[in-house]
Amino acid sequence: MPKKGVRNKRTKSRMSTVATSRRGRLHSVKDLIRTSVPALTRITDQGGRESFWRQWLRARLPEELRDAVSAVIEREGTLVVCAHSAAWSARLRFALQELEGDMRSGAYGEITTISVRVLPPR
Repeated sequence: MPKKGVRNKRTKSRMSTVATSRRGRLHSVKDLIRTSVPALTRITDQGGRESFWRQWLRARLPEELRDAVSAVIEREGTLVVCAHSAAWSARLRFALQELEGDMRSGAYGEITTISVRVLPPR
């Protein structure tokens, strides 16, 4: 039968924990935000691209389709345009096919595919 180790050791444990593997302890929220800036810039960039595409589509879509768009998401070369219902989705798909050449050309990003999905309003 193996011997039990002494429980009241004053030496460091042999196992490392997540807390000991950090470079240094964060002492404030400001330090935490400073370390996570790449994630925050990605979110703000994505929000800026969404507002750009919303305005771009609003200027070029027919009046009845402008209010049917519930969200616009640009992700990894794909532009996803969300409509309020399936009926608006079909109409929006045909309208976007006409605008597809303009969307892919110019300084609008690297759009390779355009997708239309249904996302009801909240």
